[in-house]
Amino acid sequence: MDYLQKMFKKTGWLSILISLIFILIGVILVWKPDEIIAIISYVIGAILIIIGIGKIINFVSSKGEYDLYQYDMILGILAIILGIVAIIYSSAIAIFLNIVIGIWITYTALIRLSVALKVKKQSNKNIWIPILILALIMLACGIFIIFNKQVIVATIGIVLIIYSIIDIIEEIIFMKDVKKLFE
Repeated sequence: MDYLQKMFKKTGWLSILISLIFILIGVILVWKPDEIIAIISYVIGAILIIIGIGKIINFVSSKGEYDLYQYDMILGILAIILGIVAIIYSSAIAIFLNIVIGIWITYTALIRLSVALKVKKQSNKNIWIPILILALIMLACGIFIIFNKQVIVATIGIVLIIYSIIDIIEEIIFMKDVKKLFE
């Protein structure tokens, strides 16, 4: 049981660290939303262009002779095109971020919901109730972000901050009460 307690606490601290990073991202998104999306678009675009150039150079240097199924030239051109699109259409990146962040929050909430139900089965204590409530709030935030395509980036930042604070509170409660699970 000692091993499980240590594992739960280690996982809890990692979750708290990730939540603190999300709080920082949320604050930046609230503070400078348009600039952040533009920067993310430019960085993603530049990375894709560099990868594309690398693939084309690899193809040219090998003269395409090593493998019948070597597609470095095609992948390089495609990566460059995607990089240019990412730079030009930065607003599309904002929509993509809505979906990715919403899915991540929903996934985390569903995991927390599962943990709450497992804790309820394992313990006669009521420590599962705050975990359940916070998981449901997190789930609502995730679903809101996924299905509301008109959410502005600043709102995503606010929801990210709220989610992260809830996650930290839930982890602290769980880590504090982890010993009660094994009584």
